[in-house]
Amino acid sequence: MDFAFGPADEAFRTEAREWLDRHLTGGFAAAAGHGGPGAEHQDPALRRDWERELGRGGWIGIGWDTAPGAYGNRTASLTQQVVWAEEYARVRAPGRCGHIGEKLLAPTLLAYGNQEQRDEFLPSIARGETLWCQGYSEPGAGSDLAGVRTVAERDGDAYRISGQKIWTSLAHEADWCFVLARTGGAGARRHEGLSFLLVPMDQPGRIEVRPIRQLTGTAEFNEVFFDGARARVGHVVGGEGAGWRVAMGLLGFERGVSTLAQQIGFAAELAAVVRDAVRGGATGDPVVRDQLIALWGELRVMRWNALRTLGGGDPGAPSVAKLLWGGWHQRLGELAVRVRGALAAAGPGDWSADAPYELDAAQRLFLFSRADTIYGGSDEIQRNIIAERVLGLPREAEGPR
Repeated sequence: MDFAFGPADEAFRTEAREWLDRHLTGGFAAAAGHGGPGAEHQDPALRRDWERELGRGGWIGIGWDTAPGAYGNRTASLTQQVVWAEEYARVRAPGRCGHIGEKLLAPTLLAYGNQEQRDEFLPSIARGETLWCQGYSEPGAGSDLAGVRTVAERDGDAYRISGQKIWTSLAHEADWCFVLARTGGAGARRHEGLSFLLVPMDQPGRIEVRPIRQLTGTAEFNEVFFDGARARVGHVVGGEGAGWRVAMGLLGFERGVSTLAQQIGFAAELAAVVRDAVRGGATGDPVVRDQLIALWGELRVMRWNALRTLGGGDPGAPSVAKLLWGGWHQRLGELAVRVRGALAAAGPGDWSADAPYELDAAQRLFLFSRADTIYGGSDEIQRNIIAERVLGLPREAEGPR
């Protein structure tokens, strides 16, 4: 296959590169490389300002299937979206805090929402003004979304929502949450009777957010408790009872162009591990050399696979991609500390009561990547999806409930 970019793509690359050079300056430049998985605690206010800067430049929502400028965003072809993602990652621009709204909710509203919902929510996402979080997983219903128990009961022109969500990324900063909840009553089973609701987070006494402290010491994931939280009837996407279809459609948007940008970050992390291995003499070990070469080769395969599947139509592509990068990143984290030997246990500075222990990049990579094969759909779930939807194998028998 020809994975080369055409003249129009390269012209777009020049435009993207020049814009980033002009705008990633001052305080924004100081936040370069900050944020992202495992480091969401870094410069949150500055990164939110950067989100608005991207919005003013029209760089939010370039992948939306809309008329040019319909919501204040520019538009770009699929290959140009890849170019933007790669250039953004290459200059180590600040980690995005609005990606859940841009990459997950917006395409879902374009596919399943009505025009009123699009007009209400898409412009503020494109301006970088509104942040969203995802209310899917629950205790006892993580990757098994059909088992959610959060309930939304109709109350006039609104729904009252009660229940608990968990592992909710950035809920402590989000303005809104899209919530998968049961509206079908006691008779509905599994995926039946679910609805997809848009819920404002600013409801004191009705919504409580509790951070979950991780191995890295940070807390970008949260528990969210709903106690009669309200969502307008007009904020049900796809209509009452269509939640399963909408939720599954959203998961299809979750892994696309962004995986290629993710791989640019992976390449930078791999390069840092190689430098540590050379500096510390670990490359004298043939096993370490073999592992480094294998990681490099697997990263190239991930890129080719992502480019091959960008056009869509392959029901197993998102699951294959998740299986590939989750295990790869975890193995990279393990090697990052192994090549440093005993130094891997030392922090970047002296610990004191006034200056708490901080992790360096390699330590954070090792600790946070332990969850890579779990969050976003565990490896076991991804293998089930491939077995059932691609290979046509019989569904796994369900146990008693």
